[in-house]
Amino acid sequence: MKKEVIEKSADNIRILSAAMVEKAKSGHPGGAMGGADFINILYSEFLNFDPGDGCWINRDRFYLDPGHMSPMLYSVLTLSGFYSIEDLKNFRQWGSVTPGHPEANHSRGIENTSGPLGIGHTMAVGAAIAERFLVARFGDWMEHKIYTFISDGGIQEEISQGAGRIAGYLGLHNLIMFYDSNSIQLSTKTSAVTFEDTAAKYRAWNWNVITINGNNQDEIRDALSEAVNEKERPTLIIGQTVMGKGALTEEGNSFENQTSTHGMPLTNAGASVEKTIKNLGGDPENPFVIIDEVQKYWDDIKRTKTEFAGKKRKEQQEWEIKNPVLAKKLSDFFSRNIPELNFKSIEQKAGNSTRGASGNVLSYMADHIENMIVASADLSNSDKTEGFLKKTKQFVKGDFTGAFLQAGVSELTMAAIANGMALHGGIIPACATFFVFSDYMKPAIRLAALMELPVKFIWTHDAFRVGEDGPTHQPVEQEAQIRLLEQLRNPSGNRSILALRPADSAETTVAWKMAMENKNSPTGLILSRQNVPDVPELKDRYEEALQSEKGGYIVYKDQGKIDVVLVGNGSEVSTLVEGARLLKEKNGINVQVVSVISEGLFREQTIEYQNQIIPEGLPVFGLTAGLPLTLKGLVGAKGKVYGMNSFGFSAPAKILDEKLGYTAENVYLQVTGYLKEFSS
Repeated sequence: MKKEVIEKSADNIRILSAAMVEKAKSGHPGGAMGGADFINILYSEFLNFDPGDGCWINRDRFYLDPGHMSPMLYSVLTLSGFYSIEDLKNFRQWGSVTPGHPEANHSRGIENTSGPLGIGHTMAVGAAIAERFLVARFGDWMEHKIYTFISDGGIQEEISQGAGRIAGYLGLHNLIMFYDSNSIQLSTKTSAVTFEDTAAKYRAWNWNVITINGNNQDEIRDALSEAVNEKERPTLIIGQTVMGKGALTEEGNSFENQTSTHGMPLTNAGASVEKTIKNLGGDPENPFVIIDEVQKYWDDIKRTKTEFAGKKRKEQQEWEIKNPVLAKKLSDFFSRNIPELNFKSIEQKAGNSTRGASGNVLSYMADHIENMIVASADLSNSDKTEGFLKKTKQFVKGDFTGAFLQAGVSELTMAAIANGMALHGGIIPACATFFVFSDYMKPAIRLAALMELPVKFIWTHDAFRVGEDGPTHQPVEQEAQIRLLEQLRNPSGNRSILALRPADSAETTVAWKMAMENKNSPTGLILSRQNVPDVPELKDRYEEALQSEKGGYIVYKDQGKIDVVLVGNGSEVSTLVEGARLLKEKNGINVQVVSVISEGLFREQTIEYQNQIIPEGLPVFGLTAGLPLTLKGLVGAKGKVYGMNSFGFSAPAKILDEKLGYTAENVYLQVTGYLKEFSS
């Protein structure tokens, strides 16, 4: 009898999934119908969660990779008590809580935003690392599992290699992944694009691999039981499933295993939604129903889950009584609180590169922030995250007492893993690479912005001054791309990213202060390879640099009526200051130099403040090592920007500065010429 109701529960998920897509006239029913058996067993028998509190910190977590299979997830979460039938009826509609692809909402049981294939299960790897990190510090009572669900498309995305390699190398036995292998993708059968041996590939990465009939509840149960008991390796369960399981034609013939059901409503695909729903035990006239026996079955499950969560909470409370200091630390970790930090005390070498200055800050934070994890894409000695690494140690299989992830050459994987750490909670993740390779990371950066995750992205070698490495390694258009994200609002209505390009060591220290205090969006720190002259101080350079917290401020100002405003950020600010001195000495031109570390933040200040920093009506000249577009919004319609209009060149940095015009002398020439144009 129980076996029958379990199958009826899976069929209920299929009915709801098909009905949602049909009503919306948009969506992906086939995969959801095929994966229903696994998701049904997972949620009812294995996944530990609290039906009354989706944010319980010690819950198991489920990361969906193929976001197009959201009907399956919404349906099982409705059975679990997180969604209503009305929510399902509004699938893909304006203002609904059931968008086409799931968006992270822990209170409703959605652990991650998913859509771009491959990233979802990679975020699960990050969550699994976070769990191991926390268990190493707080004890085995915190152990929980990380489950994830991947499709053929996610397996094919290149990011899966990085995720598989790192999870296997670290022996993440708390990670269990189901591969919904239905041999169908959006436009073809998988046989049209690949014949790889997926099982052999994952075994080579040190995964425990189990192959089953993914629609057989007994085989699913046995595989999950084996995976839960695995203590050395992550587990991949390859479930051979049936696309569009239960689908029928108008004539009552099977319409299973059809490519068309992947990406369109059953009716459009060539099946009969009425016959299909009836075949699955539903009412075609009223498909949005939880079947009575299924409802009773899930009521019992929810009671059991609630009781289990209660026991785990009691266990935690007993631990907290015995360990009050650790309990306070755990609370701080998950509340995103950071300890009091004395950033001013960090000693910075005069004229240091901003990457070097960042390394000094990271070294300080390694001593003071116990839940920070830093990752580097095989560049720790170049991006200066070694400042952090020297105070800790890298993760290895069986030892997560350190706090550094050597990600290898896999920038997108690393960024997605950092997102997963942040999603899990309790961790402050940072990851580093060269700025030009942020191109590899864009999908994960975008998702971090969309999910409002406080990941710290560290990008060094920020301009053509990378030098001899040549144009492949010299970012020109990358800052403009990141600045575009500053103009986007996230779901909470706030700026979606904080992008900071500091002008010197003091600004770098302040930039890190801003990054650590930014708890509701990602931060990007854009840092120089070469040494940078410090901005001249008036009294206390660090205190003056604190004005960066308004996005932009005056770093140099001549006495008397200002004739022109010079605007820049990063390495170019010191060049502008030198140019300003020439303008004053040679032509008596009074100059105001402005460092705008973040235009997005600057534009959030009062109009009065913005006009104080960049006064209206005055000529404004901008200097950038990126595209001129980067500063267009700051100089205004009558302003002028000197920037890069080509890729870089292979030569020493100082030669490039001279050849490309990034000198005080050229600032003088450009500004005097511009002022003649402005006044004519």
